[in-house]
Amino acid sequence: MTVTLALAGDTMLGRGVADLLAKSNDPDAYVSDGVREYLSEADATLLNLECCVSDRGSPWSAPGRILHFRAPPQAVDLLAELGVTCTTLANNHALDYGYGALLDTRAHLEHVEIRAVGAGATLDQAREPAILTVRGLRIAVISVTDHPEEYAAAPGRPGVAYADLRSGVPDWLTDTVARMRTETDVVLVSPHWGPNMTAAPQPYIRAAATILADAGATLIAGHSAHVAHGVAPPVLYDMGDFLDDYGVDPDLRNDLSLLFLVTVDELGPVRLRAVPLKLDWCRTVLAEGAERSWLGRRFIRACEALGTAAVLEDGLLVVDLRARKGG
Repeated sequence: MTVTLALAGDTMLGRGVADLLAKSNDPDAYVSDGVREYLSEADATLLNLECCVSDRGSPWSAPGRILHFRAPPQAVDLLAELGVTCTTLANNHALDYGYGALLDTRAHLEHVEIRAVGAGATLDQAREPAILTVRGLRIAVISVTDHPEEYAAAPGRPGVAYADLRSGVPDWLTDTVARMRTETDVVLVSPHWGPNMTAAPQPYIRAAATILADAGATLIAGHSAHVAHGVAPPVLYDMGDFLDDYGVDPDLRNDLSLLFLVTVDELGPVRLRAVPLKLDWCRTVLAEGAERSWLGRRFIRACEALGTAAVLEDGLLVVDLRARKGG
């Protein structure tokens, strides 16, 4: 049995996107028909929700924290219209408007039957995997972030599943991965790791990926850099962004990203097809022309640097995920 997962990176529905959501919940206003057609090919869709979803709370006050992202409750209706199955919440914006807003986020997602993982009311809930049954295949989703420590859940305190990956992968995380490997068919770990605006994974991220794979992770799909990185099976180091209102770095071009369609079976990932995207202001479309070509060349080079071959097939970037296992 094989299933196709659509995996997308950071999705920020606050600020400018939130202003538009107050006027329209039409999916085409945010994600084009062409992109939605690729999403419809998937049996399940997962993304990293880089904001809270609530109409209450106040900005988290901490030295150096200047960006706070909050989406209105109707944002979950957009996610449902896009066919999102599960969102990861372990990231550096989940608590931007406090504990209550984080709990609202989980409640709003639950209301539209979208699973949430990586943050919760207690430490145990934040760390607990989501188990999806997709066409008979049981898929465990584990979400964790390596920043910021101040957002970490604790016994009796809401927060995110935090792991200081720069210092190594904690036992609780490898134990969770190993346990899920015995209880499910596929173990997907989705870490929010590393700083923004980097073109390649840092050494500590590559080391952590190897440890997670050795513990039993069959697929690792990261995010945080806002730039899509290369692939070293079974690791998608960074999926870039999917929808936002962010400023554009003229060199790294964080407005050019990828949607990953990954075929998996009980033995793990089989094949990856990456769909080139262009992130306009608050709307994501298929990348075309020179921008599509530039993005393709960058991704192929990034994979080559990790010892992986990516090829262009019918306008998509394709990687054989059974070719080698790297980290």
